[in-house]
This record gives sequence, structure tokens and C-alpha cells, in this order.
Amino acid sequence: MIQEYQIRVLPEQAANEQNIKSFICKDKGIDARTINAIRVLKRSIDARQRTIYVNLKVRLYINEMPQDDEFVYTLYNKVDKKPEVIVVGAGPGGLFAALRLIELGLRPIVVERGKNVRDRKVDIARISREHKIDPESNYSFGEGGAGAYSDGKLYTRSKKRGSVDKILNVFCQHGASTSILVDAHPHIGTDKLPRVIENMRNTILECGGEVHFETRMDAIIIENEKVVGIETNTGKTFRGPVILATGHSARDVYRWLNNNGVHLEAKGIAVGVRLEHPSHLIDQIQYHNKNGRGKYLPAAEYSFVTQVDGRGVYSFCMCPGGFVVPAASGPQQLVVNGMSPSNRGGKWSNSGMVVELRPEDLLQKELQLKNDELGIHCTGEGPLAMMHLQEALEAACWQQGNMRQTAPSQRMVDFTRKKLSYDLPASSYSPGLVSSPLHFWMPNFISDRLSKGFQQFGRSSHGFLTNEAVMIGMETRTSAPVRIVRDNETLQHVTISGLFPCGEGAGYAGGIVSAGIDGERCAEAVAAYLRV
Repeated sequence: MIQEYQIRVLPEQAANEQNIKSFICKDKGIDARTINAIRVLKRSIDARQRTIYVNLKVRLYINEMPQDDEFVYTLYNKVDKKPEVIVVGAGPGGLFAALRLIELGLRPIVVERGKNVRDRKVDIARISREHKIDPESNYSFGEGGAGAYSDGKLYTRSKKRGSVDKILNVFCQHGASTSILVDAHPHIGTDKLPRVIENMRNTILECGGEVHFETRMDAIIIENEKVVGIETNTGKTFRGPVILATGHSARDVYRWLNNNGVHLEAKGIAVGVRLEHPSHLIDQIQYHNKNGRGKYLPAAEYSFVTQVDGRGVYSFCMCPGGFVVPAASGPQQLVVNGMSPSNRGGKWSNSGMVVELRPEDLLQKELQLKNDELGIHCTGEGPLAMMHLQEALEAACWQQGNMRQTAPSQRMVDFTRKKLSYDLPASSYSPGLVSSPLHFWMPNFISDRLSKGFQQFGRSSHGFLTNEAVMIGMETRTSAPVRIVRDNETLQHVTISGLFPCGEGAGYAGGIVSAGIDGERCAEAVAAYLRV
């Protein structure tokens, strides 16, 4: 007999299977000798009150053994001689598109401008050590996309577009811990995700697909308003319909599309900073305990959101026990992001703290950069307008960082009081910090809302607004600044057939899982287009 129960237990009771079994037997009056196995199906932490509880959904196998696997396998058959589909980009959108194409009996040809996920590590290390950025191999470009070395968080709200469980199960099939099927906020970890990505690539190759690294798409081949292939920097041409999954930082792709009459539109983004606290402080605040998380709880997470002067101000991509990294993808840029290893055991916790921006906001005077000496200007119109704003802010940040990857920074309370920080706390950001008046040179539209938002968050969460926290500039790449417009039914571009804009870079996803879901949808749309 199989029974499922929802239980609410203390952290130490949830720590291992034997403790869970003892609790259930006592609570439900079940003879422990009849329970052959226990499987935890869902797990979440309730830290709203001073006493912390763990909510569990568990399945008991009573007088029988489990017959099902811990995750659902997907069958991938050989596609050597099947019709070919070009997938541009090997981030989550592209990888899941390629795997789904194989399921549907199509042969994916994956083209990735960057290096494989392991070789990327060398170029990423040089950013911190030498302040040098390879424009083709960095935190944004390369196998695995921006998510490979920026945390591997799998939480998503995009549940109406496709199966979240399918995406998580495919990750498990390729080596991810089955804990991602259980946890309310699943997370693979920056240290574990590269191996999973390699396994996904190996599945593509074993089934007869192709993966080409250091191969940048330079042009889409369009004949009679129909996409028939791509040209690359290697001189090689690939023919077939195109799934365009290039990620949110491929600005050269946006420019090529715009210059060649492919319909685009400016899209709202969010811009701000990385905010870093000591992790023990966040543990104390979130778990209502001066001793922090103790032995049985994970590094604490937080989520803040409010409205300030008609725009959202919120935390984004929270990384407990993580570190802040330099995420620029080209010269004269300074961009930061956050990540966590799988154990989330670092001394600091960080998150993006950002302000919502809409295309119409570019016409507001307070969104202009205030220091004329920076010589930076952005246009307020056209489909690339929000991208131009990103570029202007990143260039300003780079100049404030002494034209290196040292990041302009300010203590949190000093920022709200418009004071320069004369010293800065220790930080996880390895290229180094430089004290800078973010309140002065950031546009008022952003800085004023951030300041008011911080004060609201400090009132609702005592101890959060503190000078132990440091703001690190700037977080600009929360999402794509452009949407490549597509038909809602066919998922093809609205005017050019055979082109399937995909994932976060096309403006239709916002994270690893939602990009994976969109990749699968685009693969299904290509199959319908080819009438397979």
C-alpha cells in the first residue's frame, strides 16, 4: 500500500529519513515495521514565525517496495539521417530545444559562439585575476549560457507555458541531484551544473546531433522572407530552419536583426546593484535567532518587493552563501551577477536589488546620467533603446571602477543618506571594490527608488538596512532589453518563416527553467513547421 502525507516538523526532525519515519509512525499510528521505504516528494521551510518548521510531503511504501524510479526518464533515439534544425546558442533554451528535437525525430545542429563549459572556466578566471574579458568566452557566452556559472537556480513561476517537472527530470537524468524535484526553491549549484551540461551535450552527440563550439553566427540566410540557414565566423554555412537562442547579452545579434529589417521591439528590464550582506546576518534576520541557522537549516533566503513612485523595486536572483562575480561580456563594461555553490556555504549572501524600467521611462529626465564628463549618451527611441541604456550604465560603471573590473561600491546606509563610504567591508567580489558615490552618478530614476525601497525593506525586516551590507554596481542584465517578435501560435517570427526566436534572449523567458520550457516549445513548433 502507498500512502502520502503532508507533515509539519521541526528542522531536526526533517534532517534524516529515520527521524521522519519516527514522527509519522507516532503521529499517524503506523507500525514502523510495516514501512519499507519513505520518499520525500516536496520540502519547504516556513520561517514566518520564531519557531521554524519544515513542511514535507512524503510517500510511504507500506508492506511493499518502491517500483518507480526517483525521476522520469526521457527516451532519446538516434537521429543521424533525420531532417536538420539549426539551434543557435547552447544555453538552457538551446540545449532543451536540441534534446526535444531529438525526441521528435529531428537532428539538431547546435552552434555556440563560446567555448565548452569546462574551457570557459579559464577565461572566467582571467576576468578576476587580470581584468581581461574574452568577448566570446565569459559569464554570458559559452556552453550552458549565462546560467552555467551564475548559480543554477531552478525556481520559476512560468508554470502555464509548459512542464516544469519535465525540465527538472531531464536535469536529473543528466546527473543533477533528485533534491531538485523536492525542494520548493531547487538549486543545482555552480560547482555541479557544468557536469550536468556536459552530459546533456553528450546525449545530443550520441544520438547523432552536432555541437560546434567557438562558432559564432554572423548572419541569418533569408530567401524570399524565409530563413534557410546561417553563416558563421568560421566560414561554414549551416542550412535549415533556425531556433535562435542566443541569450540576453548577444547585442551583436540584436544589431544585425535590427539592421536587416527583422521586427524587434524594446522590452522592459530592471536595473540596480548587487547587495551583499554577511550570510550569518541574513540567517539571524530570516530565522529570528541571534545564533543564526544552527545545524539543521540551510543558508537563509529572502525576497523583497515593493512599489516606489509607480515602479517595482525588488530583490532578484538571491544567492545565499554565495559570491558576486564580474559578468561583463565585452570591453569597457562593468556588470555584476551572483552565484552560489551547491552547499551554499560562503560567508556572504547577495541578491540583485533592482528597479523596474519601461521603454517609456527613457523619456524621463531623471533617467539621464548626471555626470557630463562621462561622455555617455543613450537614445530614448527605437527597438534597441533599452539596450543602449544598459550599455551606457555599464560604461559609466566601468569608468567609476577605474576602468577595470574593480566595482564601484557603497555601504547600504551611506547610500540612503547620500554619503560617500570612506571604507568598505570585506566582500566576495574577487576583482575588488572601490568606494564610489552611487547615489550621485546613478540616474535619479534608479537611485531614488532604490533608496526608498531599502528603507521600506529595513522597516519590515529589522537589521536588513545596515552598513554591514555593501552595494556593488551595477546589475543591468536581469533580462533581455529586446523582444524578437513572434507569432503566439506558430512561435515563428511574425514576418519571416523558419525563424523561431527562443528563450531569454528573445524576450520569452526569465531563467533556466523557463528558458528550457521555451526551448522545448520552439522544438515542437519547428516539428509542426516541418510537418514531422
